[in-house]
Amino acid sequence: MSSETRTQDDCWRDALHVAAVLAVDPAGLGGASVRCPAGQLRKAWLTHFHAVLDADTPYRRIPQSIHESRLIGGLDLAATLATGKPVAEKGLLAQCHRGVAIAAMAERMLPSTAAQMAAVMDMQQVVVERDGIARCEPAAFGLVMLDEGIDADEIAPAVLRERVAFHLDLTLIPPAVSAREQSASSAPTAAELNAARTRLAAVATGAGSIEALIGVAYELGVPGLRAPLLALAAARAHAALAGRSEVGPEDLKFAGSFVLAPRATRVPQLPEEEVEEDQSADQPDPPEPDIERSADEMQNADEAAGGDQTLDDQVLEAAAAAIPEGLLQCLMAGRIPGVARTTGRAGRIQRGNVRGRPVGAVAGNLRSGARLHLLATLRAAAPWQPLRRRESGRADNLQGVLVRREDFRVHRFQQRAGTTTIFVVDASGSAALHRLAEAKGAVELLLADCYVRRDRVAVIAFRGRTADVLLPPTRSLVRAKRGLAELPGGGGTPLAAGIDAARVLATSIKRQGETPVIVLLTDGRANISRDGVGGRERAQLDAMASARGLRIEALSSMVIDTSPSPQPHAAALAAAMGAVYQPLPHAGARALNQVVQQVSAVLAEKNNHV
Repeated sequence: MSSETRTQDDCWRDALHVAAVLAVDPAGLGGASVRCPAGQLRKAWLTHFHAVLDADTPYRRIPQSIHESRLIGGLDLAATLATGKPVAEKGLLAQCHRGVAIAAMAERMLPSTAAQMAAVMDMQQVVVERDGIARCEPAAFGLVMLDEGIDADEIAPAVLRERVAFHLDLTLIPPAVSAREQSASSAPTAAELNAARTRLAAVATGAGSIEALIGVAYELGVPGLRAPLLALAAARAHAALAGRSEVGPEDLKFAGSFVLAPRATRVPQLPEEEVEEDQSADQPDPPEPDIERSADEMQNADEAAGGDQTLDDQVLEAAAAAIPEGLLQCLMAGRIPGVARTTGRAGRIQRGNVRGRPVGAVAGNLRSGARLHLLATLRAAAPWQPLRRRESGRADNLQGVLVRREDFRVHRFQQRAGTTTIFVVDASGSAALHRLAEAKGAVELLLADCYVRRDRVAVIAFRGRTADVLLPPTRSLVRAKRGLAELPGGGGTPLAAGIDAARVLATSIKRQGETPVIVLLTDGRANISRDGVGGRERAQLDAMASARGLRIEALSSMVIDTSPSPQPHAAALAAAMGAVYQPLPHAGARALNQVVQQVSAVLAEKNNHV
């Protein structure tokens, strides 16, 4: 058997061992995020996890598009209409008390659903106060999120990932390993797991263990104290499963490898081995040992004095060895996994009542063209039926539901606005053809993905005395190539005219409900003023004034300095625009495309938090 196969087998055995540890204390460990597409491998892991749970443990599946009332509870519409008084319905999270909740397609979970589940996990109870009901139900459970994301930016919600102890990635394990290992794996018996659950409350933890976990979390760049606390809970559960009454080094290594290592944001600095030098000539002879102390006693004393000092290093080495190779490469490159790096995420999230993904219901008026949400309307009217029947003189509950205007609920939709990247290219001077070729290559690379991301691209070139829109906003690759085939170059640098043209086009795009991103390729030096008159000083003042006007419009923008060496003019222009400054003297098409995507991801975070 090759080393690669052994590594895959070890990964599968580790995943099964994590499932057993999680089964000891699901609520205390928070749960796990399992990244794996649907198939036999994930099914085998879930089957094993379900088998090691206690037979009486609640086990519920949470659909991806679950309604709020079904998740946390609410008004039971059928029972309320039948009885004539508010009847509460118990939600799925309350049904998972002292059990496990399985969230399918977690990478597509709505932010509102993730926030509600995070609040319930923090309080370990569900509080419902609406629709004429007020209830508080205990809900201490472990959450297993099934992440089927393909790209690096398709992951389960961060607000839930930070609340679960384990982050498992089963994508590198072939399905054949699961079938072979499942039949040969030595899973703990039900008696062993029950004994571990009973023993868990009495497992002791030393102060040195807590300090070691906190120190390892600091070395790995894990923010906050939630991860070390989860690591401590994992170490205690691991010790209980192993039959120990106190957390030991093996338990800390397990916690560092499977709780802290997947959360690493930087490469840890492992301690270097100290080389002892011969200092016999410089140092006096050591004193004679006490003859009354034996050699064994001295060795035990030295181990007792130095054992706690090496505990941090042991846990750190175990955690560093458990960091996946792909994650380690991302950390060395300075990238944090899970951050969106595509331009398709730069669009603002828009809410309305016309089109998009349904995200619930709100009180509204049907005259605005909204669609009536029938169940939400009946749910709003149900608590008032006894009072309205008494007011109208009706005593029979079977005469229908009395609905008033204030009960109307309409569908609420959410959609992500499209993104239009506006390339503003300095087409003046002898180096213009080189810059235009770079812009053309970057535009073609961006348009290759527009069919799946609804992005548009536009190109503005400024030269001579004016700025021209060479390519209006488009998603057509054929049209883009035709429009970019013959781009003029040479002449003066009307930088102010180019910025003004970009501002006008971006404002028009913004009125259409889309998100414009302006990418300005220039060295920042202008020699043609806004009115077409030559002169560097006046032209530079006009360019700075146009840049400040762009900043007032609050438009997302970036300046790519294409000069042979970074110029202070381009940096000052970016500061006046409130734009991201990126010196890129040798800008190839692919390098330019990557820079635009990375900066667009940063602008996306800013747009969605405005």
